[in-house]
Amino acid sequence: MLLLGCIKEVNDYDLAISLPNGLSGFVPVTQISDAYSKLLTKQVAQGELLEDLNSLPELFSPGTLVRCIVTSVEKSDDGRRSVKLSIDPKKVNKGLNSTTLAVGMLLSGSVLSVEDHGYLIDIGVTGTHAFLPHEKAKNYIKAVKKGPDLKIGQNLNCLIVEVKNEGRVVCLSIDRSEVAASIATERQNWTLSNLLPGLVVKARVQKVAPLGMKLTFLSYFTGIVDFMHMDPEKSMSYSPDQVVKACVLSVHPTSRAVRLTLRPPFLHPGGAPRQLPAQRMGAVLEEATVKTFYKQFGAIFELDDGTLAFARLKHLSKTRKSFKPGAFKEGCKHKCRIIDYSLMDEMCIVSLKHQIIEAQFLQYQDIHTGDVVQGKVVSLKPIGMQVKVADGIRGLVPSLHLSDVILKQPEKKYNIGDEVKCRVLECSPGGKKLILTLKKSLVQSKLPVLSNYEDAKPGLITHGFVVCAREFGCIVKFYNDVKGLVPKNELGSEPISCPDKVFFEGQVLKVMVLKCEPQQERLLLSFRLSSKPGPEDKWKCTPKEKQEVKYQIGEIVDVKILKKKDNGLEVSILEDGDNVVAWIPMLHLSDFIATSKLQWHFLQEGDVLPRVMYLSDKGEHIILSRKSSVISAVQEEQVVRSFSEIQPGMLLTGYVRNVMPFGVFVEFPFGVTGLAPKVSMSDKFVTDTKDHFVVGQTVIAKVMSIDEEKQRVLLNLKVSECSSGDSAADSVALLNQYFKELKEIKELLRRGKPSICELVPGKRVHLVVQDVREDGSALFSGSSVKGLTITATRYHLGDKNISPGEKRKAFVLHVDALTSEVHVSLREELLKQRPKQVSMRS
Repeated sequence: MLLLGCIKEVNDYDLAISLPNGLSGFVPVTQISDAYSKLLTKQVAQGELLEDLNSLPELFSPGTLVRCIVTSVEKSDDGRRSVKLSIDPKKVNKGLNSTTLAVGMLLSGSVLSVEDHGYLIDIGVTGTHAFLPHEKAKNYIKAVKKGPDLKIGQNLNCLIVEVKNEGRVVCLSIDRSEVAASIATERQNWTLSNLLPGLVVKARVQKVAPLGMKLTFLSYFTGIVDFMHMDPEKSMSYSPDQVVKACVLSVHPTSRAVRLTLRPPFLHPGGAPRQLPAQRMGAVLEEATVKTFYKQFGAIFELDDGTLAFARLKHLSKTRKSFKPGAFKEGCKHKCRIIDYSLMDEMCIVSLKHQIIEAQFLQYQDIHTGDVVQGKVVSLKPIGMQVKVADGIRGLVPSLHLSDVILKQPEKKYNIGDEVKCRVLECSPGGKKLILTLKKSLVQSKLPVLSNYEDAKPGLITHGFVVCAREFGCIVKFYNDVKGLVPKNELGSEPISCPDKVFFEGQVLKVMVLKCEPQQERLLLSFRLSSKPGPEDKWKCTPKEKQEVKYQIGEIVDVKILKKKDNGLEVSILEDGDNVVAWIPMLHLSDFIATSKLQWHFLQEGDVLPRVMYLSDKGEHIILSRKSSVISAVQEEQVVRSFSEIQPGMLLTGYVRNVMPFGVFVEFPFGVTGLAPKVSMSDKFVTDTKDHFVVGQTVIAKVMSIDEEKQRVLLNLKVSECSSGDSAADSVALLNQYFKELKEIKELLRRGKPSICELVPGKRVHLVVQDVREDGSALFSGSSVKGLTITATRYHLGDKNISPGEKRKAFVLHVDALTSEVHVSLREELLKQRPKQVSMRS
């Protein structure tokens, strides 16, 4: 069936079309034209955006009339019909052929390609090439405001101005004045098989009836005008033999029924029907006056502003039994609500049903982010729960939001048909997207709703939910996809070494806004809702204390260890009479990860650490560092103190702040940070970034580029790019520092575990067999290895049969100072080797 429709909504993947008599349908993105479909297929195959492929919002505008053909009608589970349409010229104009084309014909076309002197147009007629000159398109292009040129796939109302070579070549015009003046005539040889909606004709009234009129046009065609499509100004003055101007609305292919409209906006091709002001949709009207009642269809009302509205029979009362025809005599007044607007009928659709008049929501536009809504469970799927909020309004509760905790079997808690109370997380009326949450902590929250970055003022406290917990902190999301970062030092009053073990995805927590940059959509948050330090928070400085701290970044101090914690040392600065408390993260005890862990393990409360550098004072923490490379860089002024000092090509010493799948974040003294993308991390191919770098690792980075507007720095960590002029000297200096730190660790070991200091790989020791395990390995003891765990694997027992209590000579293979484990061998080929002096390995 061919229909004239009007575009109601333009979405990314379809067009919503208003059809005559209050009907509606949709055109999928694949039913625009052949050329547009080919571009879509090509883009999908290549996996990248094509320059020639424009989105539907770039091609179409609401309010535009288009010719459609019905491709299918489907019925949903709730009884609603879905009408699928196409505007592809090959389907709409399928009744035409090259021999039937004539000057003055008005038909649908779609832009096929852009040429030097105009456009090739697809009119869907096999064997015919259609050309549209620039001159015949320029005033249309200016009026629609979709860019300087027509675009591939753009749908046009085309007028044939010239036919050549027996219809094999036609010249077209889309000039607005020429199209508006066009009228279908007998000379154009229209037939019932090729008659198109949208044609304007001169017709003669044959018969006038209460529900409409019968017309004749183009000599032998007969058509019907129903009561909704008479000219409202002349509806009572039509008479037989009267000549009127009419527009073809629809053509049925089998019954050959033709329907027309006499409404003025349709009588000039290229025009547009009147639209309803947005504020009128959903309006409740106290008094609407009955103009006409049709017992088979419904009633027409006159509204308070003089416009007409139609109510279908089912919307005149709650049930068929309660319906009283006598209440709808001409002049009777009723309370109603505008529930829709039919563009093709230029008429409001109203309802007199009490439940609709009192309904909270009628359309997606009525729903706002943060609203609490009642709904009914429609379905349960792996992605979540579908909830019916109102007729035509459905929302999704993602599986993460079915409860305050993750539900493994939601079907045990919820059943189809259950009434649920939800809160709106996100609502996009254009895409009819509604995301809801069932988390009670959010539904019942009385705190402000944070739905945009502009409202995120420092100090604001609200509820959010965790979407990611990693070593760097937590990502917290709010409404409308607003999200922010809670850095590690703001997770709680006590340092949290493993956030992923404390926080879980979907967890609802109170958060406080620390800082927001709306343009960059950056949001810094804290789980610490009070700035006052608690009794267990002595190492954190209050703002007053921070003002009294007189140290500068790079200043060297001596400190005393007050307390060992999981991820660092709480210390006091000895030079300060006020005993200022500071913090040394474990990974800042050394440039080397291994020695950092060893130093932390063997240092004790009360120990004094010399030459520690004041690194930063952010987030109420005084942070110190013993990284020798970082200290040297600051003392030698090989640092940048602000973003403005950074220049491409600089070599800077810093430390890894975070390792992500896409790259590594590096922080430098004075707080400047940069990103080394995955491709710039190593001279080797990088599969997993965590195989190459760890948090806290000291690195030398080369500045690749800077983005001043976004304050971003891109870095290169490849050794081939980051070596200085004298790389050999730098390597020797690093090795010397490493051995120096090993010597310090050895001194610490002598204090706590003197026996382990004497054990080095290659040394021979006398041991006693303690036990032989089921896997064939053995456990040993000895007077020289007290407090240590000595083991030998089955392989390293050789072919010797040993029993508990036996004395054996063993060869030291490996010493693990952190775990106090020593691995030995009894194999003869090792014991017979000449002893060598080997330095201890950690």
